[in-house]
Order: sequence, then C-alpha cells, then structure tokens
Amino acid sequence: MHFQFGVLVAAFVIIGLAELPDKTMIASLILATRSKPFPVWVGASGAFLVHVTIAVAAGGALALLPHQVVQGISAAAFAAAGVWLLRSQPPVEQEAEAVEAELGAKPPPNAAAAMSRAFAVIFLGEWGDVTQIATANLSARYDAPLSVGVGALLGLMAAAGIAVTAGRLLLRVVPLYVVRRVAGGLLVLLAIATVAEAVA
Repeated sequence: MHFQFGVLVAAFVIIGLAELPDKTMIASLILATRSKPFPVWVGASGAFLVHVTIAVAAGGALALLPHQVVQGISAAAFAAAGVWLLRSQPPVEQEAEAVEAELGAKPPPNAAAAMSRAFAVIFLGEWGDVTQIATANLSARYDAPLSVGVGALLGLMAAAGIAVTAGRLLLRVVPLYVVRRVAGGLLVLLAIATVAEAVA
C-alpha cells in the first residue's frame, strides 16, 4: 500500500475530467458569480476532501473482499459510470437554470458565508456522484488509498478552480458534452481493463 505516483496521476485525470461536466462544477461556477471566487473554491475543496475521504474508506473496505469479487464490482461500477456519462445529458443551460433555482437569488453577505454555502452545496451534491463512486472503485482496484485520495482530491480541486475562475470561458470554448464523452470513454476503458485483469 505504498505511494504510487502513476495511480495518483490516473486518479487526477479520471476524476478531474469526470467532475468538469458535473452539476457541482456548474454550482461552483454560479456561486463564484455571486461572491469572490476564492472562498467558493475553499468551501468546495473542503467538501471534496470529506467526500474523497469517505470514498477512499469505502474503497478500502471493498478491497477486503476476494480479489476477483473486487474486480467484478469495480468493472461493473466503472462501466455504469462510463455509460451514464456517455449517454445524453441535459444541456448545460438547463442544468444551470436548475442550479440557479436551487441556490436562489440572494448572494451571501461575506466571504465566510460564501465559503459555508459552497461547502454545503457541494457536500450535498456529491453524495452518490459519479466521481465519488469512481474514487471508491479506484481505491479498491489499486489498493493504494493515499495515491488515489490525493489524486482524486487534486483533480476535484482543479475542476473547482477552473469552474470559479474560467468556467464561463470553458463553456464557450469546450462543449461539456465533449468532456463527458472523454470521461465516460475513460471509465469504460477502465472497466474493460479491470475485466481483462480479472480474467487473466
């Protein structure tokens, strides 16, 4: 269970890409338009830290099962998450409208309130999310909780950083359905690799 840099990079790329087209990324973007970006990013990062810790712990518990069982569960979960991302998702505008309606119109009065609000919104929004499931399965598959945890957290923090600083520009330059397809394809490939490893 030593530190594995390759696993960290894989977790960073997979989880970061999967988070970019996510509803919580859009929530971070909208929150940053209502207050200063930095406290929103800090609040979101705090929520991600809690969720990554939970996901890595769940993956560690899953890793206690027989190896082939773990591989089978991981492959199924990766495939399901990948297919979900590859399927048609609501347009970004529609998702943004839904998030706007949930957040309401009143901006937070100060930085501490903005941070708390971002933490609460992301914390509630991440339960059962694709990135949480993928993090747990990466942790179980590689049996490298620290590497997966650090990589996933950095990926999520990077996605939140992009959302609060350049989210509007990103939406204009790179259609999020393309990011969804790439992230979904990576998860499906990971599912295939996991099945191949289990069979071998």
